[in-house]
Amino acid sequence: MRVGIDRRLIYHFDWPVFVLTFAIALIGLLSVASASYSEHRPFQMLIIRQVIWTTAGAAAMFAVVMFDYRALASYAYPIYGAVMALLVAVSVIGQATGGSRRWINLGLFTLEPSELAKLALILVLVRYLRDDPPPGGLRLRHILVPGLLLAVPAALVLKQPDLGTMLTLVLIFGSIIFAAGIDLRTLGILVLGGVLAMPVAWHTLKPYQKERVLTFLNPQSDPLGAGYHVIQSEIAVGSGGSWGKGFLKGTQARLNFLPEQTTDFIFSVFAEEFGFAGSILLLGLYAALVARGLSIAARARDRFGALLALGLTAMVFWQAAINIGMATGILPVVGIPLPLVSYGGSSLIVLMAAMGLLISINTRRYLF
Repeated sequence: MRVGIDRRLIYHFDWPVFVLTFAIALIGLLSVASASYSEHRPFQMLIIRQVIWTTAGAAAMFAVVMFDYRALASYAYPIYGAVMALLVAVSVIGQATGGSRRWINLGLFTLEPSELAKLALILVLVRYLRDDPPPGGLRLRHILVPGLLLAVPAALVLKQPDLGTMLTLVLIFGSIIFAAGIDLRTLGILVLGGVLAMPVAWHTLKPYQKERVLTFLNPQSDPLGAGYHVIQSEIAVGSGGSWGKGFLKGTQARLNFLPEQTTDFIFSVFAEEFGFAGSILLLGLYAALVARGLSIAARARDRFGALLALGLTAMVFWQAAINIGMATGILPVVGIPLPLVSYGGSSLIVLMAAMGLLISINTRRYLF
């Protein structure tokens, strides 16, 4: 049997997704280096690990590109089941940090199954909805099973607790259901149900999560408590001005005023050092990546590929929108990484693998 790489994969390789992904990841390396920089120890382990994870993510991306995405339909349910098992394992053997139990210590690295849950949910929803919708669109009875597929990981993630990831799962679900062709009346019922369920959801939040939501509109009401994160982040973003203070010259990060500055508030670090111009550049890169993802979804040869591309694009869009929104005070602080930028191996590798899937979908429309 002859083994080799189909030359058409190279000829039709999607360079825009590749370049945009690595451009954003490069900004991530610069931001993590700055957020973790110390005059006494300029080369912190965090940036070394981020470089390793970026390399691992690149390897995952290329491996996925060589994989025919259509075969994932056969593995969607087993992958979903395995990830749900990992989420259950987190509650039993997970490593607790900062009041949350989200990680499994595997020795050489720690795994965050909730990041895998995003990709697993996308795969299983697309697998279930890959057939054409009935005349008139999807109705309530058609989305009962997808709703259950969402409810399991959402409940397990919220238990950790990880409100940001839970909201991301819900928004990904909504994006895929909408793209799959939901009936407008059914959509209205779901939105109304979501609004009515808010009081119940409110009582499931932890006290500190409630405080963050309450201080969203007026952070100054508790400047040293729940409002501290937003106030310091807004100071960092605003002090960057038009062109920024320069690499490694952001005072908010240097003086450790920014909380979670390598993860949740890394956008604030970048905005302070590179200013409005740098922020617009980063937003432009995200916008271009999302636009390319939507274009791939629109041109995919099959419904499975179209919905898969849409789901992967939605994952990037909602995470970026929520993270930047909370860093600038537009949205409440819920704790969510900035895609391809924030420090963290699980998120980075999963996202780069997801971008590899986008490339695979677009490349293979020329092969069949």
